[in-house]
Amino acid sequence: MKWSFVSLGDVLQSAEVFVDGDWVESKDQDINGDVRLIQLADIGDGYYIDKSSRFLTSDKAQELRCTFLEKGDVLVARMPEPLGRACIFLGDSKRSVTVVDICIIRPNRQHNDARWLMHCLNAPVCRNQMADFATGSTRTRISRGNLTKIKIPLPPIEEQKRIAEILDRTQSLISKRKEAIELLDTLTQSIFIEMFGDPFTNPKGWEVNEFSSQIKSVRYGTGSPPIYTDEGIPFIRATNVKEGIIKSKDMKRISQEEANKIAKCQIRFGDLIVVRSGVNTGDCAMILREYDRAYAAFDLIVELPLANSIFYNFLINSPYGKICLAPLTRRAAQPHLNAEQLKSLRFIAPPVPIKEEFAQRIEAVEKLKATHRASLTELQALFASLQHRAFRGEL
Repeated sequence: MKWSFVSLGDVLQSAEVFVDGDWVESKDQDINGDVRLIQLADIGDGYYIDKSSRFLTSDKAQELRCTFLEKGDVLVARMPEPLGRACIFLGDSKRSVTVVDICIIRPNRQHNDARWLMHCLNAPVCRNQMADFATGSTRTRISRGNLTKIKIPLPPIEEQKRIAEILDRTQSLISKRKEAIELLDTLTQSIFIEMFGDPFTNPKGWEVNEFSSQIKSVRYGTGSPPIYTDEGIPFIRATNVKEGIIKSKDMKRISQEEANKIAKCQIRFGDLIVVRSGVNTGDCAMILREYDRAYAAFDLIVELPLANSIFYNFLINSPYGKICLAPLTRRAAQPHLNAEQLKSLRFIAPPVPIKEEFAQRIEAVEKLKATHRASLTELQALFASLQHRAFRGEL
């Protein structure tokens, strides 16, 4: 069924609380205070993060006439990112207040369900309107007054609860998938430490050799950007090098004709790409099978045996690898890394059979992670579909 759209201000006329947080300055805070100060960093997009560590005393909170939070309040961030994200406050062991850039909503539970309201505010039907009401060029924000102008669908209270329960269940599954992926990331770190020990102290006494002794070659990607096309062969840039693998977001494509002009920049499965300049100089990623025979931009292309590739991809992206790279990437105002510098780096060099065993174990974990990532993508698409249908009265 179709529901009428009404302004958020009209919906919340019966709310117990609908106010901005409080203006609490640094001078008002006290690390030993008995009142928690909730920050923008604590407000996730549909989930409470519980990240910050700011406090003030009860006396100061009373002096400032702060609004004390209650478990179940809806907290809305009036600043990005994203703008207008909302979550449910889960409570705290200390009495809590929040900052002025967070809006507090405590709906009348006879009229409005808090979790439905949170999901509604986070849905595109509201988020798109918030962008239209945003103000400011350098520090974008939305005022509480403009929040009241947003039009939202208004089903009966029992329908609100039903919708919220469906969306809650899907969001819970999404959270569990993310947790599983994080645990698998921890597992890979544990496998590394188990097999090789802490590379900082090298307790197993591995040889330490120049990187050049472990690789086949290092060459450069193209320094001249090709002409991009809507479809074609992947062209990998520094922005695609993240978290040890190649990310498809903002991936550019080139034609075969353009590829022929930069044939020496072709990359193969198992190669490493190392960013050679910019803010993420030294970041490294291994080329996966899906990008076999792609082409690379300005960065360094490292060819080495697959077992070495998996091992050094992990090592270079670790804190140990970053420390090894730091003296090279901090030599100038603009960080820069060349092939000779990369080859001269000295890393632990365990025997090949042990690196091969490590590669096999990591590949098994990566297959599990890929399964969870695929499931996560499907669940996120399902959640978006449910949001769309729910607030159109089609769920």
